[in-house]
Amino acid sequence: MPKNSKVTQREQSHEHVTESVADLLAHEEPLDYKSSSLNVGGAAGKKVPQIEVPENDGRPAWNSKLQYILAQVGFSVGLGNVWRFPYLCQKNGGGAYLVPYFILLLIIGIPLFFLELAVGQKIRRGSIGVWNYVCPRLGGIGMSSLMVCGFVGLYYNVIIGWSIFYFFQSFQYPLPWSDCPIRKNGTLAIVEPECDKSSATTYFWYRQTLNTTSTIAESGGLNIKMTLSLLVAWIIVCLAVIKGIASSGKVMYFSSLFPYVVLFCFLVRGLMLKGSVDGIAHMFTPKLEKMLEPQVWREAATQVFFALGLGFGGVIAFSSYNKIDNNCHFDAVLVSVINFLTSILATLVVFAVLGFKANIMNEKCVVENAEKILGYLNSNVLSHDLIPPHVNFSHLTTSDYAEMYGVIKTVKEDSFPLLGLEPCALEDELNKAVQGTGLAFIAFTEAMTHFPASPFWSVMFFFMLINLGLGSMIGTMTGITTPVLDAYKVQKELFTVCCCIIAFLCGLLFVQRSGNYFVTMFDDYSAGLPLTVVVILENLSVAWIYGTKRFMQDLEDMLGFRPYIIYFYLWKYVSPFCLIVLISATVIEMAISPPGYNAWVQELAQERFQSYPPWALAMCFALIAVAMLPLPVVFIARHFNLMSDGSNKLSVSYHKSMMKDISNLEEQDEARFILGGKPGEAPSSGPARKPFLTPGGNKPMDSLSPNICYDSPLTTPVAQLYP
Repeated sequence: MPKNSKVTQREQSHEHVTESVADLLAHEEPLDYKSSSLNVGGAAGKKVPQIEVPENDGRPAWNSKLQYILAQVGFSVGLGNVWRFPYLCQKNGGGAYLVPYFILLLIIGIPLFFLELAVGQKIRRGSIGVWNYVCPRLGGIGMSSLMVCGFVGLYYNVIIGWSIFYFFQSFQYPLPWSDCPIRKNGTLAIVEPECDKSSATTYFWYRQTLNTTSTIAESGGLNIKMTLSLLVAWIIVCLAVIKGIASSGKVMYFSSLFPYVVLFCFLVRGLMLKGSVDGIAHMFTPKLEKMLEPQVWREAATQVFFALGLGFGGVIAFSSYNKIDNNCHFDAVLVSVINFLTSILATLVVFAVLGFKANIMNEKCVVENAEKILGYLNSNVLSHDLIPPHVNFSHLTTSDYAEMYGVIKTVKEDSFPLLGLEPCALEDELNKAVQGTGLAFIAFTEAMTHFPASPFWSVMFFFMLINLGLGSMIGTMTGITTPVLDAYKVQKELFTVCCCIIAFLCGLLFVQRSGNYFVTMFDDYSAGLPLTVVVILENLSVAWIYGTKRFMQDLEDMLGFRPYIIYFYLWKYVSPFCLIVLISATVIEMAISPPGYNAWVQELAQERFQSYPPWALAMCFALIAVAMLPLPVVFIARHFNLMSDGSNKLSVSYHKSMMKDISNLEEQDEARFILGGKPGEAPSSGPARKPFLTPGGNKPMDSLSPNICYDSPLTTPVAQLYP
């Protein structure tokens, strides 16, 4: 027994022990159950003193709950909500797509998001420390997560750089992408052929912004404009994260909220435009037969997976700065719902604007084809009898043209293809699905050229994209820096600046003239499969290796209430099954789809699919291999004791918290040891504390141990400290 304990001191002073348990505990201050990290044990229903978790253990903390929620929202709500979700919704059945998406959000998204928040908050470490702590042999999970964060951050900031370039280009009227440039050839002035064959916005994107080459093999050298834009992007990110959550938390107040202001402004403005209702109606008209296609469910699962930022480490890193008793279950549901509603809001905005654009393009089509028909009438290729009497060419409506088109097609059935007339159907225009950069930098920019005060709306739109990207980049960088700063004593500011400088230099790959093709490559291969593998290993390590019952008990001790029993089955059975199916579908999709990219062919002024050359193909698979390499390497190294289990890297703050917990446990067990079950009863020869039992009641439950995979807990059970 410790020499300085109260019991020893009392024995040495030969005082007569007469106080009861109630007398002793009356001098102790009551402890709040929710502030406990572990339950000491004892009979069910009895109130026992709980372990008080130190509020200030040296680890940085969020200034407020709002700041933390905005950080998680800013990380999860990104560019994909604006340019990926609307595309998937249109492609996969409109409103019907929302059904599989919402179902998968409930059975995969929220449970796994809750799991990451809980382990980060409980262990108070970054991704590497958390998985070293839960299961050292699977410590490669955190390292793979960090690798994926690095790959994604490299090309994601390039997209922010593109948005910065468009943002500064928007401060002029007319917008530089509103008209095709004129080329002077002596006394003749002709429209740039590449622009004439495509469109003004397409030409501005591929030629004046990216100045792209026709193949990935042609480097073309650095694009100076894009290099400077990338530099500005990394300077902004560096300033935002240089002080850790102390600086990024303040940035999140603006970067997380401003996009919602812009989206609501665009929605109100979009609904006032002609044709916006057509776009929204087209979007949400359900095609129920699509729900039976496996591809729809696979893409919905993938979108849920990436929308919440699972596996990146940013969620765990942000959560690790929380108080131990924070209600992370509420946070998981709240952030997931906000993410889903943001996707719906962005879809409304996108299709309101695209509906307006479709009406303009449809009217333009009607005018161009009406001129062709007039030419055929004047040259007697077509008879005037084919034109309905009520049709007025000076005020031709889309319905009049559709009627006239139908009559001509029926009468001139044999020679109709030679006339070159187009149907000009609004539905066809709305069905032109676009996503990613094609939506943001081509389709949406073209629509904004027709807005009144178009420069203002363009500035707002690209400033919104910058903030959406910045929120996600802050989370990505936190997922990189937090695990390293937890494990090694390095200066935070210096390490952050070095990371940003190295990332900028590596990012020069993406600002060559062929850089756009490398962005596509990294987007397709660096994150998809490796991240899915990371998340399923996270799920299995907690649910099957550590134990779902034990994890549920830890959550009850941490939160003060037991999570719904449905989480037990979701974590243990449903989520792993769904993730295994998703991995299988992803591998099959990669096997049957030829690896390639859409190259911009200058001579044809259009995109054409091209297969990757052998060296690029090797690079694709190298990205997957490098991202997943830490998983087997760490497992083998720790299995054969070639690498430490990482417990020696526990932060000083964690050691202080753990030692205080053990000290408190000693004092409480001493009181139970000497006082016995009843006042005046002689103490028993063994400790009074009972070990936790699993919900089944048949197996003692260990506390969360950094060596749980080795069956050798880091901390000695308190009951073994006494004879």
